[in-house]
Order: sequence, then C-alpha cells, then structure tokens
Amino acid sequence: MKDKRVLYVSSEVIPYLPETEISSMSFEAPRMINNNDGQIRIFMPRYGNINERRHQLHEVIRLSGMNLVINDLDMPLIIKVASIPKERIQVYFIDNEDYFKRKATYADEEGNFYKDNDERAIFFAKGVIETVKKLNWAPDIIHVHGWLASFLPLYLRNYYGNEPLFENSKIVTSVYNQGFEGTLAKNTIDKVRFDAIDDDVIADLEEPNYVNLMKIAIKNSDAIIVGSEEIPKELEEYLNNLEKPVLKYHNMENFSQAYLDFYRSKVLK
Repeated sequence: MKDKRVLYVSSEVIPYLPETEISSMSFEAPRMINNNDGQIRIFMPRYGNINERRHQLHEVIRLSGMNLVINDLDMPLIIKVASIPKERIQVYFIDNEDYFKRKATYADEEGNFYKDNDERAIFFAKGVIETVKKLNWAPDIIHVHGWLASFLPLYLRNYYGNEPLFENSKIVTSVYNQGFEGTLAKNTIDKVRFDAIDDDVIADLEEPNYVNLMKIAIKNSDAIIVGSEEIPKELEEYLNNLEKPVLKYHNMENFSQAYLDFYRSKVLK
C-alpha cells in the first residue's frame, strides 16, 4: 500500500467514542495502512459527548466557514482536528452547532432517536467531501463505516459525480450489525430529492430503515466488507447476489492481511 491514499469515513472512532466493532475497526484499519506506508485521512462527526479539552480538538480555520445547503437551509460547516496519542494519526471532525452540539450520538437520554438524524447524515457526507476537496487530497480508496456515514457513497457518485478529484477513487463500504430500530424521518427521501438525485437511485429511501440505507450505500460502492460475524439476514442475502467484490467477515485479530489483500487485488485492480 506504499503511498496509496485511503480516506476513512466513519460514524464512530476510538478513542473518541466507546469501543464498538465500528469504532475499533475505524481505528485499527487506518493504523494498519499507516504501518504499510500508505497515507490516510479519517473523518467522523464531532458529537457533543466528545470531550474537546481532553482530546485536544481544535478548529481548522482555513477549512471551516463554508455553508452547506441541507433541505433548503444554509448550515455552517466547522472543521476540527485532533491527533490520536502515540499514533501518527490525525482525525478530522465535521461539526455544526445545530446538528452535533447535543450531548449524545444518535438518541437522547430517553433513547429517542433524533428526528433529524437523516439531515445529520447528509450534512456529514457533504461536509467530508467538501473538506477533502479543500485539502485537494485525491483518495485511491474511500472506506465507509457506520450508518451515519452511509450517505457518502450515494452523494459522491451522484451529487458530486463530476468532481475530478474523486474520478479514480474506489468506494468500499463495511456492513455491520450495528444499525437502528425503526426508520429515519419519513420525508428523508424528499431531502435527498432536493439535491436533484434521481428517484430511481433513491427508491429504497421510501422506507429509510437501516437495511435500506445500507443497500443504497452498497449500490454506490465498488466493493463491500462484512464487518460483523452476523449481519441482518436481508443484507446477507443481498450480498450473496451481488456482482461486486465482497470480503467475508474477519475478526480484529486476523483482519490485517485480508484487508490489505482485498484492497490491493479486488479494489485497486
């Protein structure tokens, strides 16, 4: 992977959030690329429960200040950055007062799913892409982890389809057993439609549940990695009929060589 550029876009990364399959792999995979002479960038949302002082986050003024249009509203984009201690790894944080100041990730203290999680996901996808454009950093691979990041393949392939920086980028989506109950807002599809993305591309968003979100991410990806030992049955069957490279599940102890081989021989071929 010498000098190959891999962009990791994740809804969770340790040490900033508790340990899960997603947050752990979103740290271990970039570290593995680092150790194999690749170049990495990691992006995640700046949730309000991330302790900025303890993790030494600071705003990157030259990258902040842009407004992103979400469902016909201008939402200011703030970019923060931090370094993971003892690692040569920087993490970029997508922030916005309205979407990410609240002191939790996906749901309030009573466990109620945030009603604007769909807008937060759209904002995150656009924010990552716009920031990478500002960095002028063309990734060879974009590896997506977690449902809050799952709009990125859709937006990169459709909304930003003519962006020259990404014309040779390959998208890999990891599918986990870490989703959500119920659906996003019923009008999620209208908010994506607002960005002039064709109806046939987003038909699955008529019912914006976890499985359908992942199906849309998979359709707009070049390759898939199964990130959990068990995933929803419907997604398992969907992947079995897919004519794209799929890497079966590998646990944290033995994923490194499998991921490297998959990146090299199936994704970058």
